[in-house]
Amino acid sequence: MKKFLKLTLYFAGILLVTSSCSESSFLDVNTDPRAASSEQVQVEYFINSSITGAQMNPHDAERAFVLYWKTAARQHRVNGSLALGGYNDGWTNDYYGSLSRWLRTANFAVSVGEEQLEEGVGFAYTNNLIQIARIWRAYLMSEFTDNFGPMPIDGFQGENPEFRDVETVYNYLLTELRDAVNSIDPGATVPSNIQRFDKAYGFNLENWIRYGNSMRMRLAMRLSEVDEGLARSEFEDAASGLFITSADHAFAVEEGGGWDDLTAVMSREWNAQPLSATLNNLYIGLGGIPSERQVPEALQDHVKPEDYMGLRLENHLGIYTNDPSAGFWKDGLPHTIDPRAYKAFIVPGWFDNPDFSQFPSWTDDAVNTERNLLDENDEVITTVDATGHWNAAPLGNWGEKAPRNQLAAYIGTIPRLSQRFRSGDGERIFFAEWETHFLIAEAAVRGWSVPMDAQTAYEEGIRANFAYFGVEQFVDEYLQSESYNRAGTSVSWNHTAEPPASITKRYINGYTNEEGTFEFTFPDNHLYANGNVKNDHLTKIITQKYLAQLPYLPLEAWNDHRRLGLPFFENPSVELPITDLPDLNQGNFMESRVSFFPQRIRYPSRLSNENPAGYEQAVGFLNGPDEVLTPLWWAQQP
Repeated sequence: MKKFLKLTLYFAGILLVTSSCSESSFLDVNTDPRAASSEQVQVEYFINSSITGAQMNPHDAERAFVLYWKTAARQHRVNGSLALGGYNDGWTNDYYGSLSRWLRTANFAVSVGEEQLEEGVGFAYTNNLIQIARIWRAYLMSEFTDNFGPMPIDGFQGENPEFRDVETVYNYLLTELRDAVNSIDPGATVPSNIQRFDKAYGFNLENWIRYGNSMRMRLAMRLSEVDEGLARSEFEDAASGLFITSADHAFAVEEGGGWDDLTAVMSREWNAQPLSATLNNLYIGLGGIPSERQVPEALQDHVKPEDYMGLRLENHLGIYTNDPSAGFWKDGLPHTIDPRAYKAFIVPGWFDNPDFSQFPSWTDDAVNTERNLLDENDEVITTVDATGHWNAAPLGNWGEKAPRNQLAAYIGTIPRLSQRFRSGDGERIFFAEWETHFLIAEAAVRGWSVPMDAQTAYEEGIRANFAYFGVEQFVDEYLQSESYNRAGTSVSWNHTAEPPASITKRYINGYTNEEGTFEFTFPDNHLYANGNVKNDHLTKIITQKYLAQLPYLPLEAWNDHRRLGLPFFENPSVELPITDLPDLNQGNFMESRVSFFPQRIRYPSRLSNENPAGYEQAVGFLNGPDEVLTPLWWAQQP
């Protein structure tokens, strides 16, 4: 008992320092931590602290979620940082410290619970709380290893740990999830008076079982390209139990405003979060739903014919890229587009749309739709009113073109993320029902034994995400569409014909107003099937999964691209060399290579400074230097 009380005093002190100020229900700040007792320090406090912290306060969210994950996953356009191979040690030090704290607190939940049972002061449900903490800890560990790579299995307990290679970490996580789920006793329910300490599920045991099994499916699929035998056995076992199948099962945490751990992760006004070229190429044409049926009457005159590319502005836009839309500015709306596009990103000038973002509120940039194109003498060539225009320029180093183009990266002239995801009125999703369905669809395509066939799972995933975005009225028509997007992929499960070699498109020269024709070619994604396949079942599944994971699951979207090379990500444009992507140049920009895309986050300097031995262990397990372009074990290799 003395050992337990010593632990409770220590943990109580830590929680007094690290818990959110809003959690006054745990321990009042005036309570003397030396008076802590077994009744005051309970497992649920640590679970609550860890889940709440991992929701990310604005400081952590901006660095990890927005500037790292969303940028690497091409869920928005940020021309710098991770997308171009860059790195910021300050951002990483901050995120690494916070992630370590969330992991340490999750570890406390497990160790305190085990200590309570050992000392005989636990409750009938304490074992279940321990298993919940283990499931949550497994998620946090996967977040760590998927960002950095090698990590400690027994770390974050107050002393320098031993690092393990990624394969060992994944084996541990899969075993942990299986054992934790199987160790939950559904009969030992958690009392209603402590359910508020679980912001995701309220300690609903069935939902935690579902989440644990779905997490195991996610992590098992991560190994599909490096250890298919293990991936298959773990996936099939997890899929034989309960898993997330409906919105009621989703792991989600309610967001808010202000500046605390529960503040919306995409709420910072200075982050424009505009539409990316990757998303634009996937959205346009996909599903065959006409824009005229999706936008108000005031914007219908802006809808352009299906064969129209837009204004050709090759002197003001990056063109040394395999982006099939490069060099064109769409001076209107696409003829057809995925219905989720106009819900996720709002058309410039659509000011009466309730989801139009006025950010940043201290300027009028969001409502200014007019911008200039300049010549080499900085004289105005033309002024463009981008009301009703739909564009996303490629990333890259455009050289002298960049300062002459005041249009392509300006807040008021490009589609930006819906205010729905920025206001703090929703939930941050950690695992949704559509992901489970797409995972099962992929497993079925691979020939694994799963509870439903691939087409059913695929279509159920799409239906679930259409319901989330509020566009259910289009889903039946969408599922039958054989229309190709700009990456050469269609929706219909039974339509696997490859797109034609090229399609003749019309355009207008943006400098002379002369009309011309252009042979549009679908890009070759050499990261998948050597670039020869654009419309098979796996490409369809990952395309839909990628679109569905926007905007709350960018890390998973990045993981899939690192694992499979899907969906198609365009190369940054290289009018001039990009320092942190040395392999990409004007001789190979039409190819897709692993070395053209970020693969991980470098370890922070604090690790090498505070634990040099551990740092050397970690780097030794990387099979490459501690750099952004070094692939993880489960990812595609150069």
